[in-house]
Amino acid sequence: MDLSLLPAMRVLNGGGLIAYPTEAVFGLGCDPLDRGAVERLRRLKGRPQGKGLILIANRVDALMPYLAATPAQLDQALATWPGPVTWVLPCRADVPVWLTGGRRTVAVRVTDHTLAARLSDGFGDALVSTSANRRGARPARTASEAQWRLGRHVDHVVPGATGGRARPSEIRDGTTGATLRR
Repeated sequence: MDLSLLPAMRVLNGGGLIAYPTEAVFGLGCDPLDRGAVERLRRLKGRPQGKGLILIANRVDALMPYLAATPAQLDQALATWPGPVTWVLPCRADVPVWLTGGRRTVAVRVTDHTLAARLSDGFGDALVSTSANRRGARPARTASEAQWRLGRHVDHVVPGATGGRARPSEIRDGTTGATLRR
């Protein structure tokens, strides 16, 4: 494992929050299976309980424990991964409500951002990935901006550059193929 990521791994394994670069903006993340960490992330962002969260991973295998997608739905997603397309796919019945917002779907992406992928790989699981900002504010695009905006509420800011994309990931519905966000 990349030793420079050890501080982030300690935070993730300890139930903390990290800010880290993704394809377009800095993400705010935590262990998706740690309810306390996810609730802390929601409070920080001002994100309602009924909104699901995005999970990112370095490879599709890390997302499979969350998914109940058909082979056709997976093929559709795999055609865009790794890359900046998030898919809303059917999830397994045991996926926690704090990730799904009470729906039977979960939003997932295999990232093509090298550092975000290394974080997922080092953690050994998918990561929650939501923009590093409070509700209604612009997302942070640099590590210093993430630190300034979120301050002591984030346990570690991973230094690095975003992928340079102008807009956050596109979101598509895996059942209908409809684009939910461009």
